[in-house]
Parts: sequence; structure tokens; C-alpha cells
Amino acid sequence: MDYRKTLNLPKTDFPMRADLPKREPEIQKLWQDMDIYWKILGKREGSPPFVLHDGPPYANGDLHLGTAFNKILKDIIIKYKSMRGHYCPYVPGWDCHGQPIEFNVEKLLSEEKDRGKLEIMEIRRRCYEYAMHYVGRQSAQFQRLGVMGDFEDPYLTLRPSYEAVDIQVFSVLVEKGLVYRSRKPIHWCPRCVTALAEAELEYWDKTSPSIYVRFPIIDSVPGTEKGKTASMVIWTTTPWTLPANVAIILHPDMDYVLLEREDEYLIIGEPLMEQALEEMGITTYTRKGKFKGSDLMGLEARHPWRDYSSVIITSDFVTLEQGTGAVHTAPGHGQEDYQVGLQYDLPIPMPVDDLGRFTSEAPEFEGLFVEDANAKIIDDLESRGLLLAADEVVHSYPHCWRCKGPVIFRATPQWFISVDSDYDGESLRERCLAAVDVVDWIPSWSNRRMQGMLETRPDWCISRQRAWGVPIPAFYCSDCGEPLLARDSLMKVEALLAREGSDAWFLTEAEDILGEGFSCEKCGNAVFTKETDILDVWFESGISHEAVLNHWKGLTWPCDMYLEGSDQHRGWFQTSMLTAVGSKEMPPYRSVLTHGFVVDGEGRKMSKLLGNVINPQDVCGELGADILRLWVASADYTVDIPASQEIFDRLVEAYRRIRNTMRFLIGNLYDFDVEKDSLHARDMEELDRWILSRLQDLVRRSTRALDEYQLHTVYHALHNFCAVDLSSLYLDMRKDCLYTFAKDSRQRRSAQTALYHLLTTVVRLMAPIIAHTSEEAWQQLGGDGDSDSIHLQDWPLPDEMWEDAELNRTFQVLLGLRDRVTKAMEDKRAKKEIGTSLEAAVKIFIPPSIVDVIREREDLLPTLFIVSEVEVEYVDQEDEVGVEVGRASGEKCSRCWNYRMSVGEDQDHPDICDRCLDVVNRLSS
Repeated sequence: MDYRKTLNLPKTDFPMRADLPKREPEIQKLWQDMDIYWKILGKREGSPPFVLHDGPPYANGDLHLGTAFNKILKDIIIKYKSMRGHYCPYVPGWDCHGQPIEFNVEKLLSEEKDRGKLEIMEIRRRCYEYAMHYVGRQSAQFQRLGVMGDFEDPYLTLRPSYEAVDIQVFSVLVEKGLVYRSRKPIHWCPRCVTALAEAELEYWDKTSPSIYVRFPIIDSVPGTEKGKTASMVIWTTTPWTLPANVAIILHPDMDYVLLEREDEYLIIGEPLMEQALEEMGITTYTRKGKFKGSDLMGLEARHPWRDYSSVIITSDFVTLEQGTGAVHTAPGHGQEDYQVGLQYDLPIPMPVDDLGRFTSEAPEFEGLFVEDANAKIIDDLESRGLLLAADEVVHSYPHCWRCKGPVIFRATPQWFISVDSDYDGESLRERCLAAVDVVDWIPSWSNRRMQGMLETRPDWCISRQRAWGVPIPAFYCSDCGEPLLARDSLMKVEALLAREGSDAWFLTEAEDILGEGFSCEKCGNAVFTKETDILDVWFESGISHEAVLNHWKGLTWPCDMYLEGSDQHRGWFQTSMLTAVGSKEMPPYRSVLTHGFVVDGEGRKMSKLLGNVINPQDVCGELGADILRLWVASADYTVDIPASQEIFDRLVEAYRRIRNTMRFLIGNLYDFDVEKDSLHARDMEELDRWILSRLQDLVRRSTRALDEYQLHTVYHALHNFCAVDLSSLYLDMRKDCLYTFAKDSRQRRSAQTALYHLLTTVVRLMAPIIAHTSEEAWQQLGGDGDSDSIHLQDWPLPDEMWEDAELNRTFQVLLGLRDRVTKAMEDKRAKKEIGTSLEAAVKIFIPPSIVDVIREREDLLPTLFIVSEVEVEYVDQEDEVGVEVGRASGEKCSRCWNYRMSVGEDQDHPDICDRCLDVVNRLSS
């Protein structure tokens, strides 16, 4: 007889091989057909909201792994919050304006000469098409990751309704006196030809000249002989800024030494003297005097090229870190220089144009790019006898985030938002710092990072010299140049953009926008021109809290969470805080979650040059989106997140263990009707009640971890439960009962009741993470009542009916005993005395301390150890449990593979044991 046909072997359409790249799109089609996102919202409507406001990625290319990590992390949290009963609308958004897109459009132009030929509206048209192309591509790519949201109506910063809010918030800041225009040095990219904000800088090492230069003092210096010149010695790594020099700054309290050398005198700060002299190669000198910096203030030095002198002034910002204690100052080329220049009313020459080339203000170097001019400047200084030493130094230097080239400091007229201007008794900086303390920062240390960024940030330069963006809504008097930034004029611009979009600004004349009734407050002229600069793209994304949270149904202001990478403390988190506190006196978010950067397996930044880039689309096509989602869940996002082929291979193995566990559970429920076959807890076997008690602990730990946004804790708990508690322990012990007992026996129904609760709970715990696989498993169950999708289910909560602390303690003893037996069997297996565990007969020696536990459960022990025979001997002495392993007596049952003395006793079925005989006979009757 073929006894295999009498077994209750698993039956399921849930395949062992996941084939996620093929199956996931089918599942997403199912979601699309059922309109899953809106169905979820419909179920939760009226419930307490949880709103995670999406930070807009740039619509300027396909997704990279960091963007995929960010979107999946958001989606996991939203799915969890929704299952916990919250109303969770998610509106994805895109940053569609600004330099990143315009830069890429320029790169697409086939010839350099084409760039200058394009009219501004043609540039804007191309940028619009480019941005919308990548909005579509990225939208599809995000959804391929299993991300759910309102992708049919995302927020786009290029929409007229959004652009109008830019002007609205800008107007509020103007009304509070926070917006001003000034000529001051800012970071300037001469290749992209625009001002840059702090958030648009990347700091990399750069090799620069390192030179020491004489500035001969025109006035007499005490202690010097007649006929010998005394020179201040300055050190700089930017020779190209010397043509704009107007002053030399000393520290008022530093000691400066007068050194005599051959036929000249040099003045150097005493604390820096030894290092400076060594680098200049000066070994022979005589100390002739010492002064405080304040004693030298007011002296004048000869400029290397100009006919005006370089005045000596003092400031506390001079440090002892490097140089000579005498700082060459060009107020147009540095923020601290500029501040000191204001203090002393110094001129601000600017001999460098928008392209970073010297103008006729520096005729010696006219037409040269600043970096290229360094060598000529050094040669010229040497020919004039002013160069003391020249070398190179490697130092951290700001670079443009788009073109990756080094930036320069350059004074130009720009628009700023003041962070230190007083309004109603406090500055914007002070208000933002106070607001930081009312926000929940995750991880908590990021609170200090945000505070540090706000404490040190300069005024926000919000103007950009580009074409693709929202205009700064200012007008200028055509006679005197006085800016017009009035409430009524701003309202007209806001209305224009709301009707027609920002293109209208460039297509409409100033008088047609303003209409009648406007005149210059300074000179009375009524003719105006328009501002040509656009708003910083960080301003556009920074006001998304107003443009989105107050304009999409179901969203709330402030929202519950912002979630982005740690670089956004100086980017979107900060600009959102500045615009929200500036316009509404409150932060726009209740909590901020920050994650690290994605790096390779060795901790290196991913780059095409290193060849370590991993494309998320490739991972989806080869392994599946659920592997990416598992990667996100497994990572400790508070630090940088490694990604490599080896890591993904490990995750594939982990996924396979989880999937096979699900498959086993589903396969053994093929004949289980939950309504008819479920047993009450009091009627179930202890082993089944124990695993359900363990399950409640998993639910509790997973819920607590997700409430605290500790996703990696949930991943490890779920994986360990599937791989250890279930596969290695419970399911292994339960196979005999499930396969060989009578299908409707109490023991098997008890086990199936446990399997059902395990499956329906674990699949819900997995749903936010491996969204496709959990849906696939749920569909195998045929849903649950009126719920068509796993994502319409409620999150499981611990069930007191299954919690049993005493049973847990009992099984802690039993599993400890099992470990000892398993080790003893491994020793026998290594000696080839037994093969499978069912070939073993085990004798255990039980000390008094656990007699009560074992005596009541002797019948359970063969199942616990997965052996054919167990003999128990109770000993009087308190000692460790003793274990002896031998070969089981009797013959192997052809049906259950246990060794039984009863095998061969029945003439009709001589190959099976008495337990299997009873089942077979019942099937035959």
C-alpha cells in the first residue's frame, strides 16, 4: 500500500520559489484594481490622523539607492500607523525648479554655443518638460517599491497653486521685516553662475597655493632704523583675493614681534612666529621689539597693485590656528571680512565677474579665471619682491553641489532673509532655537545637530541668478533703482502666479502686472522694471508645509513627521523651520526622523568612479522590491547604511527562511476551517499554547519597536521567530502530528489552531515591511471576512487569552532539556552510531528540582526531542540532567518513520506501527 497517500501532507499554491520580480507587479496590479490606497483611507476615515509630510526629491534623474531607502522607510512607517488605526494620507511631492534641473538641461545641449542662444522661455520650456518626464519616471519607480500614496495628485513645486504660496509666504516674511536686499559676499559658483546657500555646498579636500606675502608699512614703526622698511606678513591660500585687499586685521590682544632680517623688518604674531618662520625658511633674525595688535591699529601698508593703502585694523576673529596673526582682508570675498568691513566702513571692491574672471578693476589679471590667475599673481608678487614663500596646502573647501567645482566668495547684490533682525522682541534665530525644543527628534541626538546648525547659520541668501524657478516678486524704480516690495504689489504677483503660473512673470511687463497707483517712495517715479533673479529652490521646498499641508484634504498643520537624511538639518528641515516659524511662529512638524547615508559594504560613498553603485531598479528586476524593503527594515538608520551584493545575498537567505515558514503554515491549513475546526485554548495541547504565548511576546516587542521607530529590532525579532522559534523548534516538533495523526484528531486540530493564529498574526506583523509577500500569503488565506487585502487589516495586539507566564517557564526547562538531548545525539551522529533523530532512544536522568515539570509531561518528550523512544529515570541527588542515547528498539514505520515494537504485528499492514494502523483503518472504513 502507498501509505504516503494516507498522510496529511501540505497543500498550497504558495510557491517555494518567490520569483518576486514577476510576482510583485501582479500584486501591484491587484492593488491598483482594488484602489487600495483610497480603500485604506476610507477604512480609517474619522480616525486620529498621522501625517508624514514627504520631502520633495528633485525631478532630475532616476532613483538612486538612497532615495529608495528614504521612500521605503516612510512607507513602512505609514503602513504601520495605518494598521494601528490612524488615518494616514500620504501625498508624494517633487522639487521641480532650480539649478539641479536647469543644470541637467544645459548638459543635454549638444553644443556649448547653443546655451547662450536659448531665450529664457525656451530654457523654461525645456526645464518643464525635463522635470515632468522625471516626475513620471520616479513616480513609477517609487510605486514599484511597493510605496502607496496619492500618486495621481502629487504636489509639484511648478504648479501655479504652489507657486502662488511661495509669494504668499514671502509676503508674510516681508511684512515682518525679515526680507532685505544687500551687497554682501556669498558663496558663488562661477560655472553655474549663481549664488549658493549653505545647503548647496559640499566640503571636499582641495589643493591650494599657500603663500606668505609682505605688506610694506608706509608709516614709521617704533624700533625701526631709518631707511629700512617694516612689513606686515600675511598668509593666504587664496592669492586671487589679494587684488581686492583693503585692510590687514590683527587681534587687538595678541603680541606681535618686530624682527630684523638683513635690510628689512618683518612683523609677525608671536604665538605663530616659529612655524611661520620655518615655513618661510627664515633662520637668521633679531628680535627688535614687541607690540600689541591694538598698538599697530591705524597704520597703513602699501597695496601690491592699487594706488590706495591697506589699513591695519583689529578684530577678535583672528585665531592662533594658522598663518601669521595678520589676516589679509577683502570684504567682498569673505563673510567675516565683510562684517569687519562694515564695522570699519571699508570699501568693497569686486574685480571678479559672474563667470569668476577678473575685470578691468584688476587690469594686471583682466580676463583670467580666478583659479588660473593664482600662478600669475604669485609670479607678479615675486617680481615685486613681496613674496616670502610659496607652497601648497590641502584643506577642506566648499564645492558646488551640482557641478562639483570649487566655489568662490563674491560680493553681489542679493536678497536675504535675516535670522538676527529683531521683531517683537526676538530674532528669527532665537525663535527657531526655542522651537527645536518642542519637536521630538529621532534619534534624540539630532536635536543638538539642528541647534548647532541654527546657531551658526548666516542670513539666508534666497536669490538665484537662474531662469528656471519662481521669480523674486520685486520691482525696481527705473530712475533711481529703489526696490518696490509693497503689500499691494506682492498681492498682484501672487494672483498672477495663481492664475497663470510663474511663466507669466517673464511674459508680462511690469506695468501690466502692477497696474496704476504705484510710485517710487524715494523719487516719485511711476515706471518700474522687474527683478530677474528667482527664489532659492530651498525656499520653494521650505514652504511646502504651507503649500501642501493646508491645501490637501486630510492633511494637518503642523504634520506629525518629517523624515529625511541627516544632511537635511542644514537643508529642508531648517528651511521649513525658518519659513514656518517666520510666518506662523511654530515649527511645521511635531517630530523629525533622520537617517544616515547609504554607503557600500566598506563604508565608502557610492560613486560611478569607484564602481560601487547599486541601482534600486536592478535590485527590483533581479531580486524583488521586498528584498529592498527587508534591507531597509534590517538597517540601523541612525548611522550610515551599508549596501552590497553580499548584504543582499544574506537578506535573500533571510527572506527565504521567512517565506518557507509562511509556506509551511499555509500548506498545513489546507483542510482547516477556522469556524468549525478551531479549538478553545483550554482544549489545546500545551505545546501549541506555548508557541502562541511566545507569539504574544513577539507582537508586544514588534509593536513597541515600531512605536519607537526601531525597525531593525522588528526585522530581527520576526526573522528569529520564523527561523528559530518556528522552523527549528515548534514546526519541527509538530510535523509528526500534522502529517501522520488523523486529520480531524484533537491533537492535529490543536496544532492547526496554533498555525492559523501564527500565520494571521505574523503575516500582519510583516505587512508594512515585505508588503508584497505578506499580500501574497494573505490572498492564499482568501482574506479574512470583508478584508480584501492584508493592508486593510488591523495591527495585531497581544491577546491575554494566550499569554501564560507559567507555561513559558515550564518550556524554558523543557527546551533546556531538549538542548542537552540534541547535543548528546549530535555526538552519537558524529560517531555514526545513529542517523536521523528518529533512530534514537533517549534515557534521561531527572533531578528533584524539575521532577514536577517532567513527570506530568513524559508523553510530550518524544515529540519535544523528535525521537522514537524516551525513558525517564528520576534520581534522588540534585545534579545536572543526565542523558544517554542509544538506538531505538523495534522497526521503522513506513508511514511515520518512528521506530516501534508494534511494527509487523498486523498481517494486513505489517510495515506500519499501531498508531498509524488506527489512522489507516479509519480512512478505510
